[in-house]
Amino acid sequence: MNRDENILWYDFGQETKTATIYPLSDVHLGAQGAMSQAFARLVQEIASEPDSYVTLQGDLIDNGTRNSVTNIFKATMPPSQQKREMAKLLEPIRDKILCILPGNHERRSGRDADDDPAYDIAAKLDLEDRYRESIAFLRVGLGKRTAGAGKNMKPHVYFIACVHGAGGGALPGAGINRADRYLQALDGVDVLIHGHTHKPYALRGSKLVLDPANKIVKQRPTLAMCAGQWLDYVGYPVDKMVAPVAQAGANKLQLSGTRYRFEAVI
Repeated sequence: MNRDENILWYDFGQETKTATIYPLSDVHLGAQGAMSQAFARLVQEIASEPDSYVTLQGDLIDNGTRNSVTNIFKATMPPSQQKREMAKLLEPIRDKILCILPGNHERRSGRDADDDPAYDIAAKLDLEDRYRESIAFLRVGLGKRTAGAGKNMKPHVYFIACVHGAGGGALPGAGINRADRYLQALDGVDVLIHGHTHKPYALRGSKLVLDPANKIVKQRPTLAMCAGQWLDYVGYPVDKMVAPVAQAGANKLQLSGTRYRFEAVI
């Protein structure tokens, strides 16, 4: 198993003008209200899109246990089947998966046993090398920078940190503030992507970065964003009088190969 600090290194090619990354999180396959058919349709769309990739950021399955808040009697399938079905759903985009992380729902299995369904899904897809336990750091290079004739053409490079996320609360500000603070602690990271809160957003910021080679300080842009979710408004949130969040679906991170630019599409 690779350590979290080992960077996943990708080069998408000098001819790539734009790459799209779909953060996929909080599918909760097997839960009451899980919109698995809509998720499957998106997977098929991604499979047919050139230069499109995905990050898998936890809570892919609901993984209800006796001691969790999940009502296991309303689950549509047991956890053992959930992880098999999720691996089957993801098979068409196996080669597009950049990282695989567990969420708090997969971590339920680790409370009483040394088990992680997210790792089992990665193993089923033969992608154990892309599994990370807590955080995944990605280096993505694509396109080529403008340079004079005869010079080596270097790609535009982006560093992305992916986590499942934590906390959040009823209001979106709590989750946004947590992510923004954490991003400021990640030196050199351009984009932080998390899930968990079920509240998609994108927040632009910037950092002052020292450039000793040129003896200047640069202002470098940053982006924090939250993945979408795939649950209908039934069951637990209604029982607890939790207001509905954004409808099911995924957002996108778009990286440019013609200039240094990244943006979220929500």
